[in-house]
Amino acid sequence: MKVLLVDDEQDFRETLAKRLIRRGIDAETAGGAVEALAWMKQNPVLDAVVLDVKMPGMDGIEALKHIAASHPGVAVLMLSGHAHVETAMKGLELGAFDYLMKPVDIEELVFKLQDACEHKALKGRPGA
Repeated sequence: MKVLLVDDEQDFRETLAKRLIRRGIDAETAGGAVEALAWMKQNPVLDAVVLDVKMPGMDGIEALKHIAASHPGVAVLMLSGHAHVETAMKGLELGAFDYLMKPVDIEELVFKLQDACEHKALKGRPGA
C-alpha cells in the first residue's frame, strides 16, 4: 500500500510516516496541498492520501476537489484537529473515503487505510 501524508505540521507528518512505515506501509509526505498535487502528478501510482483539512494556502477541501478530479481512483482520508461536522460532511460529499480526528490512533488509521484500499480494489473490479 502506497500512501501520501499531507499536513503542514512537519513533526506530526514525519512521525506518522515513520509509524506507518514500521507497519509495512509505503508512506510519502508533503507539507501542503500544492506540494502534494505536484508529487501526485509525478507519482501516479498511489493508493491513498491522508489529507489535513486546515493548511495555509490551499486547504484540504480544495485539495480534495483536485485529487477527485485528477486521481479518481485514489482514496482520500480527511484528517483534522478541529471537530467541524460541516467540514467532515463537505469532504464526504466531495468523495473523501472517511474523516478522522487528530490526534489519530495509528491502529485506527491503518485499519481505515486498509479498508479504503480494499474498497478501491472492489470498485475497480468488473461488474462491481
